[in-house]
Amino acid sequence: MGMDIGAKGSSMATMNVVPLIDILLVLIIIFMVITPLTPKGLDVLMPQPATAEPPNAAPIAKTIVVQVFETGKLKINEEDATWDSLGVRLSDVFKERAEKVAFVQSEDGVRFFDVARAIDIMRGSGVEKVGLITAKIAGQ
Repeated sequence: MGMDIGAKGSSMATMNVVPLIDILLVLIIIFMVITPLTPKGLDVLMPQPATAEPPNAAPIAKTIVVQVFETGKLKINEEDATWDSLGVRLSDVFKERAEKVAFVQSEDGVRFFDVARAIDIMRGSGVEKVGLITAKIAGQ
């Protein structure tokens, strides 16, 4: 604390603000360093431009849906598949695609184990994002 001499010889106490200013300057520097490191914006999945295909090439289905049934049967876009061939077929489909997104759809009585197994095989075959199709989404 500093001392000032007031009127008529009395002393008056004043606060020393230098340490307070030092602390504030350090905090400003810390916030200036941290601010550029904070993430900005949202992750966006942008569609990639189509590659030039020969005119006689069959169009590739854009959305890949793997259906899991209670009986253990699988379908990839309405084509029958087995657990053993699922990974190989999905690897072939996603080999040349820019967007590696697929969906899983199952019946109500399917065990979670089977759905998780399908998702695991899909991720292992190169699918980056796996979505789930619910009954509400399928009904729209």
